[in-house]
Amino acid sequence: MSKRALILFGSLCLIVAPRLSAQERGAAALGELVEGLGTTARVLMIGAHPDDEDTQLITWLATGRHVETAYLSLTRGDGGQNLIGNELGEPLGMIRTEELLAARRIDGGRQYFTRAFDFGFSKTIDETFQHWPRQVILRDMVAIVRAYRPQVIISVWSGTPADGHGHHQYAGVLAREVFDAAGDSVRFPPSTLGGLKPWTPLKFYRSARFGRGAGGAAGDLLRFNVGEYDPLLGESYSEIATVSRSQHRSQGQGGLPQRGARIDAVRLETTHLAATPATPERTIFDGIDTSWARFASLRLVDSARAALDSLTVAQVAVVRARDLAAPARMVAPLAAYVRLATRAASGVTCTTLESDPAHPRTCDASMGDLALALDLTRERATQALLDAAGVSIQATAPREVIAESDSMPVTISVFNEGRAPVRLDGAAIRGEGAATNESRTILPDSTLRETLQYHAPPSPTRSWWLVRPRVGDMFNLDSTPHPTTVPREMIVGADRIETSAADVTLNIDGTAVPVEEAPIVYRYADPARGEVRRPIATVPPVTVLLEHEVEYARANVPFDRTMLVDVHSAATRPLVTDVSLVLPQGLHADSAVRHVSLEPGADAHVYFRVQGRLSPGRHPISAVARLGSRQYTEGFTPIEYEHIRPLRYYRPATVQVQAVDAVFANLRIGYVRGVGDNVMPMLEELGLPVTELDPAALARTDLSGFTTIVLGSRAYEASPALLANTPVLMRFARNGGTIVTQYGQYEMARPGVLPYPITLSRPADRVTDEFAAVRVLDPGSPLLSTPNRITEADFANWVQERSSYMPHTFDRAYRDLFSMHDPGEPPNDAAVLVAPVGKGTYIYTTFSFFRQLPAGNPGAARLFINLLSANQSAANRPVSASDAIRP
Repeated sequence: MSKRALILFGSLCLIVAPRLSAQERGAAALGELVEGLGTTARVLMIGAHPDDEDTQLITWLATGRHVETAYLSLTRGDGGQNLIGNELGEPLGMIRTEELLAARRIDGGRQYFTRAFDFGFSKTIDETFQHWPRQVILRDMVAIVRAYRPQVIISVWSGTPADGHGHHQYAGVLAREVFDAAGDSVRFPPSTLGGLKPWTPLKFYRSARFGRGAGGAAGDLLRFNVGEYDPLLGESYSEIATVSRSQHRSQGQGGLPQRGARIDAVRLETTHLAATPATPERTIFDGIDTSWARFASLRLVDSARAALDSLTVAQVAVVRARDLAAPARMVAPLAAYVRLATRAASGVTCTTLESDPAHPRTCDASMGDLALALDLTRERATQALLDAAGVSIQATAPREVIAESDSMPVTISVFNEGRAPVRLDGAAIRGEGAATNESRTILPDSTLRETLQYHAPPSPTRSWWLVRPRVGDMFNLDSTPHPTTVPREMIVGADRIETSAADVTLNIDGTAVPVEEAPIVYRYADPARGEVRRPIATVPPVTVLLEHEVEYARANVPFDRTMLVDVHSAATRPLVTDVSLVLPQGLHADSAVRHVSLEPGADAHVYFRVQGRLSPGRHPISAVARLGSRQYTEGFTPIEYEHIRPLRYYRPATVQVQAVDAVFANLRIGYVRGVGDNVMPMLEELGLPVTELDPAALARTDLSGFTTIVLGSRAYEASPALLANTPVLMRFARNGGTIVTQYGQYEMARPGVLPYPITLSRPADRVTDEFAAVRVLDPGSPLLSTPNRITEADFANWVQERSSYMPHTFDRAYRDLFSMHDPGEPPNDAAVLVAPVGKGTYIYTTFSFFRQLPAGNPGAARLFINLLSANQSAANRPVSASDAIRP
């Protein structure tokens, strides 16, 4: 694949990759590349979260009109929930980042992020500004706009309260602000942004899809039929977009592709054009010169100017020679186009990104615009030339992981499946000194392989934004408190970051063709899935990890727990390492050190029995592996789903044990897991007897041995079979059992899901301020005293939120226990609702226990134990005269 590459200091390669992957070859791919040769315009769409993007419009622009189209998501979606696994927080952000990249590989767009960490639902823009300082995030956005240089910016959100989410409104406001700020050299001097010079986008639109977009009449809308059929691809852009959006599996965004006309729309809000475009507009580029002619006044050396001025004619020659059934006829005109584009690019002597020793001068606006336009057209022309010539490249390694500073062979294979010979003039591993420069001819229907040594960097492959600990609700991307540069990974684009690459120089039809193949992959056959390609990754030679980051224990009672330490070797020789635990006061292990022998690439499970007694509070337990003079104190958790590339979440080999002053008696709990639900193991760590229940098998499960059945958060969404078995649960309650149901969404208002009706508003009531005061409505309720006395202290140090999807009204059969609200809003009394059902008790709680318990909050654990222990004394409380359907 032809890519433009930039080397980052250290081990990270930043590679400008074309949309097409190595597997996407053939007539359709070649035809798309040729159609896009003369398109040099760029569009930037801005939203708050990964799944905010208008995938339909991105696809229509990027695939349908071959416009370079990028999506800037302010966050990586870390604060959402997870429908496909238990990852939350940073690991979920890693997943959602990869889901966006998977979407972009399908719809043809590009991808950017700022440093904002998704701290969860926010009701107001004022709250969001408290978490994300305006100037810091705007600075990131300015840097991205100056590096990407879009002519058009489209805001997904209106920037008004109608957006329904503080993050959305924030994104809408800052999208409009960056439209002006990117060109303001006084507010953002280039010296504070690594030399990035001002860039002034020309038009600013807001999305009007689904009625979004502030102000204006319907006649002001610029509409697009995103359902337009592409005969070359054999499907409409809307169908492609639906597949793209379906990559957001963690958020349940799978959709059904629909054929036929589908209308999308934007509304022009403002411009920096000298003349206002005529109305009605025909395209978003009305009034903007998107041809090569806009560079006519640029001063270039004569050879570069002549080449640039010849590109339009050369493109016409390519189109005239177009023959997708016999693409060899296209080789000569494509080779000529590549030569011209390369010669034109030689006239650009500045860098489009930050200044660095290799390129000490950053481009001004016009020259940077030309540089990016030439990069794109060379990228497309080079890939088209490879496809027309029937040439492809693979860079493969014998294994997926390699230890830091280790080496392994990498095979670079050049396949000539065309009709004419091509020549290999050189091959190298990116960043390596070793290379081959011997010229060799590759005849048609033959393959040339070159094996070179790959030397792993001295640091592991990890998500770059997690290298430093997060500061508040922003990722720490800077090495100094007052940076004058910006991270290259941020401004080059997430879709163009690769951690390994091979450089190959070919000669096709007398034209030098530099090609970067990235990433280097480990390729193998899976009996069920067939071919599998996994990017190579560098890992520490020894990794060590404890099972969890946070665990519960009961305070002031005997602590007796087996701690599992996972040790992995990535070395290619046998190792012997010493593994030990670092324990807090009050605990001791059955052995000070374990001597562990590891074969190459092997894992070992090391067990320590830890005993003692803990006082209330947090107590760290850490694992250390020693190999010679070096200590290893971190490891990684693999994150693997079939729709994204494999990930590794690195974390210290430390577990924070939260000792909770809590008691319970005679509980036997059945648990039905919900969405992203890590509550059950936390209960087990407190010593509660918990059995996981299959929701589809409830009807044939003997529930008589349980005192309490718990339904995890959004359990009805996680398992459709649960709804059919709800009568089984109600029978359990009528016979004297207790049911604790954690929050769900609008499905909870369906008749028959809960024992008595509730209603939910749209948007649903919630308390997003984790510090919101909690007022007790029924001080005499046993839920506040049995078996643990609940006080104000039990609501301290909650994380992200108090409660989600709270009922707006509820039947008088329920007893309410707590009242709370966000600033400036009326109180909601539905965080815990208790009702009698036959001889038993039903509790519906919208408290965010699914976040609080995995975070190790002690008060949330004490309260949850009380809910598990409830009986009808909590349900049959006195009813006030005002009770009816409670607002």
